[in-house]
Amino acid sequence: MFTSLADYLLTSNPFSAGIIAILIGVGIFVGFVNTLAGMATALSYALFMAMGMPINVANGTSRVGVLAQFAVSSVVFKKSGYLDLGLGTKVGIPVAIGSIAGAQAAAVLNPAVMEVAMGIMLPIMAVLLLYSQKGREGRVITPEMEKRSRKFGVLKFIAFVFIGAYGGFTHAGVGILIIFGSFYMLGLDILRANGIKQFAVVIYTPLALSIFIWHGQINWPVALIYAIGNVTGAFIASKFAVKLGAKFINYAIALAVCAMSFWLIYKQF
Repeated sequence: MFTSLADYLLTSNPFSAGIIAILIGVGIFVGFVNTLAGMATALSYALFMAMGMPINVANGTSRVGVLAQFAVSSVVFKKSGYLDLGLGTKVGIPVAIGSIAGAQAAAVLNPAVMEVAMGIMLPIMAVLLLYSQKGREGRVITPEMEKRSRKFGVLKFIAFVFIGAYGGFTHAGVGILIIFGSFYMLGLDILRANGIKQFAVVIYTPLALSIFIWHGQINWPVALIYAIGNVTGAFIASKFAVKLGAKFINYAIALAVCAMSFWLIYKQF
């Protein structure tokens, strides 16, 4: 079955009804998961490589849908009151700076060491995230405490630059890292941290995308068809997140983190 599917993806016309349906269907799923948590872009890479694209072209092609879906989800989070544009810009700028170096390095560096380290650390961070969220229930946050936690110093700036470097290298999982950074370093609740993630991705992705465009590593027909699914999935997920709240996002992130950790470690063997 899997062999037949792989042959179909590799040999079929990308404008055939079947391939278009697969691209839009997978795009919806990826857009949905990426909006709630992250990591689903890895599925985009797998799909595009099965269609015959080299990894660098698969990486670049996925960024078109990423930009479209996070632009849509940012609007939904903003209208719902869960996106602070000022703070999102402060996070997005260092992430964007780091993404330039990450995208440039994507074709030459071996990410194995970073991937194994993330595969080990992400589940630990997820457990701490859930535990910290539980500990905050019923806790009174004064304006002074909130202002102090959101001060954006040099160390926080550098931390988000490194997150951006990872995002430029591969988008898979960067959303989870931005959520963790916003939660731990800026003191945001999980819903607002997710809002910051949406906007930070919108800021950094054009820079990373431009580098892939410069190197001719975008399959535009596939990218544009796939983006239709990404946008649809992002819109649905944004409505889910706002309606169901932080607890829903908590478990979505935990599930995505477990899946990502398994994938990062498994692919090394």
